[in-house]
Amino acid sequence: MTKKPIVYHIPVCPFSQRLEILLALRGTPEAVEFRVVDITRPRDPELLRKTRGTTALPVLETSDGRILKESLVILRYLDEALPGGPLRRVDPFEHAVESMLIAREGAFTTAGYLFVLNQDRDQRAGHRDKLLGLYRDIDGFLCEHSPEGPFLFEDFGLAEAVFTPMFKRFWFLDYYEGFALPEGPEYDRVRRWRAACMAHPATDQVSEEEIVKLYYDYAMGAGNGALVEGRKMSSFAFEPHWRDRPMPPRDKYAGSASDAVLGLV
Repeated sequence: MTKKPIVYHIPVCPFSQRLEILLALRGTPEAVEFRVVDITRPRDPELLRKTRGTTALPVLETSDGRILKESLVILRYLDEALPGGPLRRVDPFEHAVESMLIAREGAFTTAGYLFVLNQDRDQRAGHRDKLLGLYRDIDGFLCEHSPEGPFLFEDFGLAEAVFTPMFKRFWFLDYYEGFALPEGPEYDRVRRWRAACMAHPATDQVSEEEIVKLYYDYAMGAGNGALVEGRKMSSFAFEPHWRDRPMPPRDKYAGSASDAVLGLV
């Protein structure tokens, strides 16, 4: 029996969800073994040995023990290595077009995360404007290359698998920053794309409630399992389960809620 590839990951991580979406689209969720890493605890020395000391996740260990890092690299590798039709476009020009759209993801993701991490109420407008500008840029790209849509091409593809986890993580901006795309033609095409991506049945690995609860510490300026000052438990803790916790306070600028208020003790 051939050993499966292993992905070391955080279950709620958007970069890991990209891989889960690929497997869901292929109908082969068992093709990869996912091993959960608790980011609220020190890394396993054996995992650190495999990654040569780096802690970013996900990490893929191939069936013969080689290591791959960076979610886009892992996504493209699995797309080519696993059985089934490719998620990427086969036509060279179409693949170039989807790659141009994917190249916009880094700035988009960074803007959204910096927005939720922001602790200065006076800086909110600047973060909002930055993110809206990136949405307008994506809207223009989609209008040029796929005006009808809703997807970039006829089906949910590689670009959608890359962006959808970020669209879903940005639920934390809806909740903690009251963010919403404005009405108007500058956002209509990207709004339709985002809605179609988020509604696709292969992308239901996470819920809005889960994102809002687990990412509370990000809203307080503490990412990647770091503790908020005055707290003893991370919102990313596995226990109590997020379903058993109350919804966090929306007003992130009013001060940090206690572990008790967050249902962590």
